[in-house]
Amino acid sequence: MSFARLSEIPRTISFRTGLLFLGLFGCSFLALFGYIYWQTSFYLKTEADTALYRQVENRSAQDAELRLHEIRKHAAQDTDGRLPHSLFDAQGQFIAGAIRQLPAYTALDKPQEFRWLKTNGHHRPVRFIVHRLDDGKLLLVAQDVHDIREFDELLINALISGGLLLLLVGLVGAVGLGYLAHRRLDKVSRSITGIIEGDLSGRLPVRGNNDDIDRLAQVVNGMLDELERLMSEVKGVCDDIAHDLRTPLTRLIAGLERAQRRDMAPADYAASVDAALSEAKGLLLTFKALLRISEIENSARRSHFAPVDLNLIAADAAELYEPLAEERGTVLSIDTHDAPVIIAGDAQLLFDALCNLLDNAIKFSPGHSQVRLSVIADATWTGIHVTDNGPGIPEAERQAVLRRLYRAEASRHTPGNGLGLSMVAAVARLHDMQLTVSDAQPGCRVELVGRTTAKTL
Repeated sequence: MSFARLSEIPRTISFRTGLLFLGLFGCSFLALFGYIYWQTSFYLKTEADTALYRQVENRSAQDAELRLHEIRKHAAQDTDGRLPHSLFDAQGQFIAGAIRQLPAYTALDKPQEFRWLKTNGHHRPVRFIVHRLDDGKLLLVAQDVHDIREFDELLINALISGGLLLLLVGLVGAVGLGYLAHRRLDKVSRSITGIIEGDLSGRLPVRGNNDDIDRLAQVVNGMLDELERLMSEVKGVCDDIAHDLRTPLTRLIAGLERAQRRDMAPADYAASVDAALSEAKGLLLTFKALLRISEIENSARRSHFAPVDLNLIAADAAELYEPLAEERGTVLSIDTHDAPVIIAGDAQLLFDALCNLLDNAIKFSPGHSQVRLSVIADATWTGIHVTDNGPGIPEAERQAVLRRLYRAEASRHTPGNGLGLSMVAAVARLHDMQLTVSDAQPGCRVELVGRTTAKTL
């Protein structure tokens, strides 16, 4: 890793978050260790003071002669000076014991500490109590607290060592987190750069552990899928506009040019103008249909959603197209449910979409065909099927027919603008439904269905 990349790690959120948690954990560690240290020291001092008070009580209960004898005997036996006892007169002059000089004290019968210079030249920390006896003499009872001080030092060293280890591990962890985050974000950045440069097929990397970045990447990838679809559709629309609108525009121009001729008969002139008007109206209808699709794709239309019964919509659409079916000799049948099939949606858009499907099925099927309209509702899917026994749509064109202005070669001589299924697809996306075209063997089946959820009443 280059130095430039290392210098970027401290600026990552992961590194800073790691340092924040290191600081919080370090403060918690210091607080806990301080509490343990204080409680341990307090306990050891309390135990030492309790032992000192007990020894003062025992020595005070002895008579003067026995006390002097016991102090001299104890001094001879306690060669290490662990529990030194001494006796001084009222003026503080040494009488007997291990400690020959009365230490400075602030009050009688109060535990205090001083450093005792022993006969071997070593200083030892000692905790002591000075008590005035009934005869006026001063009794000094002490205890060597060197072990307590060593234990305190051990605790402090453990604190320093543990703190340094914690700091080291925390810094390494923070750097590691920062490096991993930087490497991951670098991959995301490279992917975004590629997309900006025009590679709309690129996607943000997803590791699959469903963390925050994964969820964000999934949302962005979904947006990129929609963007790629729209860009592909726009490109297809441009191609189809150039292909399909060129012919009516050419006819329009030709009709107007004919109308410019001064030697035309009035009837021919009127016919040329009527033909030009017809072509212009057809173009206007095409652009109106394009604008309607754009309006449908605006998610603001969801504000018009309300409970809709698919049975009623199917019945209304079938009733509207029954005369056209009879005129072409086509048998139009409908299958609905006894119970209402309620979904949340825009009733007018769903009706228009179903009318487009019926119009295509009747228009592109030969005479005396059969068209079946079915409402489905089960534990998995809810929606509408339209099935015919016409020529069907080749498998290679089943996705292309959903594009705007796309027309299959076999249907180019049939009136239409190639926007019917595009409008149905837009309605499907608005309602979170799927629009699929399949083979009915023979004929074509178009399914407009959505997942059955708790919102499907």
